[in-house]
Amino acid sequence: MNWGRSWTITRTELRQLRQSRDFWLPLGIVALLFFAVLPAVLLFAVVNVEGPELATRIGDVVDTLPSGIRDAAAAASDKPNAQASYVLAVYLFAPLAILVPLTVSSAVGAHTIIGERERGTGEFLAHSPADTAEIYIGKMWASLLPGYATAIFGFGIYALIVNLIAGPELGGWFFPTGNWVILVFGLVPPFIALAVAMILMVSARVSSAAAAQQLSSLITLPLILVAYGLAASSLSRAAIFAAVIGAGAWVLAIAALWRGSRSLSRERLLGLGG
Repeated sequence: MNWGRSWTITRTELRQLRQSRDFWLPLGIVALLFFAVLPAVLLFAVVNVEGPELATRIGDVVDTLPSGIRDAAAAASDKPNAQASYVLAVYLFAPLAILVPLTVSSAVGAHTIIGERERGTGEFLAHSPADTAEIYIGKMWASLLPGYATAIFGFGIYALIVNLIAGPELGGWFFPTGNWVILVFGLVPPFIALAVAMILMVSARVSSAAAAQQLSSLITLPLILVAYGLAASSLSRAAIFAAVIGAGAWVLAIAALWRGSRSLSRERLLGLGG
């Protein structure tokens, strides 16, 4: 195994991705929309609610939430609009921490092997000195790194927006909460790795990027439910939950990556099957 050759493939793939504005620009817009624009607009609207009747309605909505969420919101503030902003920031936007980075890595992973054939560069890669395992690892990192970068930078931007808009109503800078730290650094990495492993395994076998991309829709909903479940649980339960689910996701991801590396062949890079 020559890690230098794998890293060369990764750098080449990332450079091609950076030069393909029609590919990464829509992904960047989606990430900006969900991590920055949408939270900012909703939080600003809720924090600046005026009028007792509207505030009462917001309070009634908060009262319909599960008891754990209500208790956390009540501990954060006694004002209905501040409680609603806390619920939005800490609970309702939590799935975005997984969904957006997953979308980015899934899109890259679905095109990284199929794209070689579509661009007509698969022949050069198939006849390169790198073996198929090195090619696969290079493609894997090229798919993982954009998702991980999106998660880290998106998390930072989101935390800044939440603290600037909702923080003054909630006694200062309060975000990130412990559950969000566990979510972003404990669950996002293995889930993205699992998604990329599955997509690369399919991408090495199918003949179109659309077929590979459909795989991401099969795992998006379960990941959203896991994210919401983690955010809604207490910190002590969240740590145990993240440890169990994260460990299981890593095991599945490693197994899928190993199997996927064996499914890639030079014939498939050439579009000849095999």
